[in-house]
Parts: sequence; structure tokens; C-alpha cells
Amino acid sequence: MVALLLSLPVAAEADQAVLRVMTYNIRLDTPSDGVNNWSHRRDWLTSQIHWLRPDIFGLQEVVINQKRDIANAMLDFVLVGNGRDDGKDAGESSPIGYNVHRFSLLGSGTFWLSPTPNVPSKGWDAAYPRVATWVRLREKTGGKLILVINTHWDHIGGEARKQSGLLLKQWLLDHRKRRDHVILIGDFNCETESEPLKILTDLNSPVWLRNASLNSTSRPFGPSGTFNDFKLQPETPRTIDHILVGGHKGGEILINRYAVIAQNIDGRMISDHYPVIAELQVK
Repeated sequence: MVALLLSLPVAAEADQAVLRVMTYNIRLDTPSDGVNNWSHRRDWLTSQIHWLRPDIFGLQEVVINQKRDIANAMLDFVLVGNGRDDGKDAGESSPIGYNVHRFSLLGSGTFWLSPTPNVPSKGWDAAYPRVATWVRLREKTGGKLILVINTHWDHIGGEARKQSGLLLKQWLLDHRKRRDHVILIGDFNCETESEPLKILTDLNSPVWLRNASLNSTSRPFGPSGTFNDFKLQPETPRTIDHILVGGHKGGEILINRYAVIAQNIDGRMISDHYPVIAELQVK
């Protein structure tokens, strides 16, 4: 018993060294989804997030009633992020949730993926307005600074996706602080090796970020695709949801584990995307 008691602080310290991050497109609440409507999936999805135990998560396609449902079900978390239509509650949002017991919020905001990022707007050849949400967090134990950005790129506009990559690259150059560790998550609507995503993961880029799916020290778990279209066996798997990470000089982020969680309940999918998880070690 003495040995067990002595080991507890060490275990607690080890848990604090691991940061579990998730990105998840939860599919907006729309009556046209029929049996896959939010009212049929809400309890499944909130229970799933509880079970997956992320410390930080980014969601996409979240309308205001879904945001309220998730906030009410996850009292240990704060959700930050505004609607894309008016910068308040209207339209889809891409909120970030963080565990209030582990982090303090230092700053947050939403900007649009367009030539006018500070006002609600649609950019280039995009079909819809698209946003990025950011938070700067300080770990309550250890004081590490984490800059998290969650985004949802357009599914139609190829030029919009490319310009979104360039805009986020410039935003990081302008806003990243010296001690920030960066975590960029979201539904990018493009594959791992696509040109828009490589704008952010290019080795020669000053904001070079690493894709967790390609740089995990342990073998990735789960299917290669992250979009399932509410099908138990997707016909054309697409890897469009990503977790990108970057450290700073003197402090790096190690990617210990990566997984795409292809859960279903009695053959029913919880969303038309799978949640993507990475376990990180922030040095």
C-alpha cells in the first residue's frame, strides 16, 4: 500500500505530460438527414466525446442548438467560437472546447477565410463563408502556452482552399508568440498530400507544421479515411480531417499516438465523419 501511495503523484505527473487533442465534424442539425438527424445522434455523440476524453477538441458544422447541447453535456469544458454568418450565433461555427481544470484562457477569436477576414464574408470561389476559431491557453500546471486553431475549409472551391492555407500561414506568422506551441485542427476538405495542406506542412515554410497521421511514433490506428457519409462501409474513403502540430525553438510537440475512431452503434454512424485523436507530449 505504501508503494502504491508513493506512485500516485508520479502517475498524475505523467498524465499531465500527455495532451489529448481531437478534431470532429459532427454534421450540422438539419431535418433532411432523417434518421441521422441531430435529435437521434445527440446523446451518442456527447457520450462518445466523454469516453474519448480529449483535453482540447475542435468541432465543425456546429449550429447554435448543437453548441448548447454539447456545452450542457460537458460541464468541465468551455466552448469558444462564433457563427460564420454574423460572427455571433447565426450559421455554422467551428468551436474549440478546452478542459477548464487544466487550462486558463488567455485570448480567443474568430476570423473568416476570405480577403476580408475581420468581417463575415465568403472568400474566392467558396460555396459558403468559412471561418477559423483560435484560443491561446495556458496550462495551469507547468505554464505551457498552447495556441489552438480550428477551421473548416470549403468543400467546393479549390482556390478557396489554397487561399485558406496561405491566409492561415500568414495569420500564424503574425500572431504566433515566441513560446506558443501550435495545434491546428479541422476539416480541411483536402487530402494529406494536397497542395493546400502542404502550404502548412512544407519543410521550408517558416510555420512548418507536422501532420499527426504521418508523424506518430506509434503505428496509427483505425481506417485511413475520416469521412464516412453515414455509411458503415464508405465506398470512397477520404482523409480530410487533420491534426497539425508545431513547437517552438527550445520546445517541441511529440506525437505519441494517432487514431481515427470508426465507432458505430448497431450499424448506425454517430456522424458523417469520424473523430480523429492525437496524443501529444508538449516538451
